[in-house]
Amino acid sequence: QVHLAESGGGLVQAGGSLRLSCAASGGVFRSYGMGWFRQASGKEREIVATINYNGEHTYYADSVKDRFTISRDNVKNTVSLQMIRLKPEDTAVYYCAAVQSLGLISDPALYDSWGQGTQVAVSS
Repeated sequence: QVHLAESGGGLVQAGGSLRLSCAASGGVFRSYGMGWFRQASGKEREIVATINYNGEHTYYADSVKDRFTISRDNVKNTVSLQMIRLKPEDTAVYYCAAVQSLGLISDPALYDSWGQGTQVAVSS
């Protein structure tokens, strides 16, 4: 399994931007599909975005399309989530996750490794 550590969360006003980063260690990063998930208080964990092993393919939840961008750097072993035009409903703990797959995986149950999460709070 790969170890993941997120950073970049915080408090921002609606309409603002944040960039989350996830650093991976202990595995062959380029062999992992990566995903960002989030869990709001009292709700189930949901997918935000995923990216395949080489960054050529991405998937976004409808709620974040055209506002969030996932990217990865297979040299620095990082995956990022750029978030713009943030809304109060984006408030959640955001998790980085890894799955040993060459494809896009949207089911969180299939992910092997998870970070500790980073809090994003968007005020109205």
